[in-house]
Amino acid sequence: AGRNYFDDGPAFPFLEDSRFVMHPAPSALPALSHDELLRYSRHLLLPEVGVDGQRRLKSARVLVVGAGGLGSPVALYLAAAGIGTLGLVDFDIVDLTNLQRQIVHGTSTVGRPKLESARERLRDLNPNVHEEGIAERLSSENAMEILGDFDVIVDGTDNFPTRYLINDAAVLLGKPNVYGSIFRFEGQASVFDAAHGPCYRCLYQEPPPPGLVPSCAEGGVLGVLPGIIGSIQALETIKLILGTGTSLVGRLLPFDALRLKFRELALRKDPDCPLCGARRTIHELVDYEAFCGILAPPAAGTEVTPLELRRELEEKRSIALVDVREPHEYEIVRLPDSTLIPLGELPARLRELDSHADIVVHCHHGGRSLRALEILRGAGFSGGWSDGTTVA
Repeated sequence: AGRNYFDDGPAFPFLEDSRFVMHPAPSALPALSHDELLRYSRHLLLPEVGVDGQRRLKSARVLVVGAGGLGSPVALYLAAAGIGTLGLVDFDIVDLTNLQRQIVHGTSTVGRPKLESARERLRDLNPNVHEEGIAERLSSENAMEILGDFDVIVDGTDNFPTRYLINDAAVLLGKPNVYGSIFRFEGQASVFDAAHGPCYRCLYQEPPPPGLVPSCAEGGVLGVLPGIIGSIQALETIKLILGTGTSLVGRLLPFDALRLKFRELALRKDPDCPLCGARRTIHELVDYEAFCGILAPPAAGTEVTPLELRRELEEKRSIALVDVREPHEYEIVRLPDSTLIPLGELPARLRELDSHADIVVHCHHGGRSLRALEILRGAGFSGGWSDGTTVA
C-alpha cells in the first residue's frame, strides 16, 4: 500500500550501533540485590552486558502494546531479562483459541482478562519486575499520555489503525518503536526511530484497502511464528537499552517460516513523509479508524442476531444465506443451505443472487459481511442483513 521505501542490500552506514536510547550515568542506575546478581549471573558474564548493563535494564521502562501472540514472548523474555518496569496495554479476555500461540496465558486463565493473566505469569517468572497494567483500548485520546511515560515502545498489535497510532505517537514523542507483525507462515520485524531512520509511514504511507489483508482470526497463523518474531522484538528492545550491537533501525527483516528463510531489506527514510519528513504535515494524532477506512458500526436494521436468524428460518421464511468466508473456512463448519461466495468473488458473482430476495451475509467476525453488505447495496440490492455470527 502506498510507496514502499526499501531496497535489497546492507544497512546504511549510520547504523553502526544501537545507542539510540538515552542512558543515565552509572551513578544514577539502581543497584542489584544479591538475588538479582544470582538470577542474572549469565548476563553478567557477558562483557556487552555486565553489571552496569544489567542495571540499565533494571532502570528501563518498556511498554508492550498487546498481550497476545507477539506480546506474550516479548513480555516473557523482557521480564526474564530484568526490565525494571514493564507496562502492558490490553483490554481483551483470554479465549481458548488464543492458547495455540499466546504462551503467556494458560487453560486456567481462560475467561479472565489477558492483563490479569499475563501479570500473574510474569510475577511468577520474575518478582523483581514491576508491572504496570493498562486495561484500556489505546486511542488518539490516551496514546500520548500512555506512551510518554516509557523509554521504548513494543508494538504487539494485529491491526492497522493501532499500528499507525503507535507509530505516530512514538514519532511525536521521540520514542523508538519496536515493530513486529505476523500472518499465516510469514512475519517481519524492524525498529522505527524517526530520529535515526525511517518510521512506519516511510515504509507504508497509506494502509491497505479495508478487507484486503485478513486478520489472523480470518486467515490463521502458525502458533510458533509469533514466538520467533516476538523474540526478535524482545532482543531488539534489550539491545536498544544496553546500547550494543546493530539495531534493526533502517532495516526490515521479513521471515518465511515454510522455507525457514530470513531476508534483509534496507529501508530508506522518505523525505516527503508526512510525519517525519522535512515538510511534515502531521503534527498531532488523528482518527486512525477513519484513516484506515474501517467501517462504521452497522446501521439500525442492517444486522440480524443469530437467534433472530434462527427464528426467521424456523418460520420457513425465504432467506438466501450467503457465506462470504474462504473455501477452507467453509469446509471446517458451515450453516445449512448457505451458499459460499468468498468476499473477493462477490462483485463478479452478483448475478447469482436474486436482487429482490431477503439476503443474509455472514462470515467469522462480521467485518467481511459488512463489506459484502456494502457491495450488495452499491449494486442495487435493496434488502439484506449482515450476520456477525461466529461460525468457525
